Amino acid sequence: MAEKSYGALVGEGLWSNNQALVAMLGLCPLLATTTTATNGLGMGLATTTVLVLSNATISLIRNLVRPEVRLPVFVLVIASFVTAVELTMQAQFYELYLVLGLFIPLIVTNCAIIGRAEAFASKARLDRAIVDGLAMGIGFTLVLMVLGGMRELLGQGTLFYQAELLLGPAAEGFGLNLGEGFQGALLAMLPPGAFIGLGFLIALKNIFDKASERRRRARQALTKSAPIHDMAPSSG
Repeated sequence: MAEKSYGALVGEGLWSNNQALVAMLGLCPLLATTTTATNGLGMGLATTTVLVLSNATISLIRNLVRPEVRLPVFVLVIASFVTAVELTMQAQFYELYLVLGLFIPLIVTNCAIIGRAEAFASKARLDRAIVDGLAMGIGFTLVLMVLGGMRELLGQGTLFYQAELLLGPAAEGFGLNLGEGFQGALLAMLPPGAFIGLGFLIALKNIFDKASERRRRARQALTKSAPIHDMAPSSG
């Protein structure tokens, strides 16, 4: 079977096989940490870093690991990178680390990372494993950030609140603030709001996919009917 192009890998990671919207993996951090866009972005970047590094490492050692012990080895690799990311966040982004709390170490159990390691990285070359990890991570990060932004804006009238926790002092005051008088929807900040927001994003993706499929079929129908008209006898 022919290998997928890099463009196809990126398209799958960002849209057609997005781990959050299609595979429904990684829902624990997705629903728990997306109270703000900043939190979602920080969690997404941490997950992407682990995903890329673990994919690359597993691709390099794929021919050295016996099949019967591959899953324990994959988990050990992922846990090592999660520990490195956790320590880095403690040193460089301590306040954001306090906000994300337990969910940073729980990246080890993120089914999206283990799933890509088993389904793709363990069978692919290094360059393709890195592209896959990067695309899947960015796709997951975008969902985290969009869902967090939706909940933050509806719940407290801000967008990228406390961005300086992730981007440094230069980002202080960055973002949108609708004012202290904004009466937000408390539901958006509660766990049910996360489920409702995710459901909305999944529904929106399905609508776009169905519209794209209808356009594709319409183009195919026009392509098939074109030769018939071309073969019709002229009146001259």
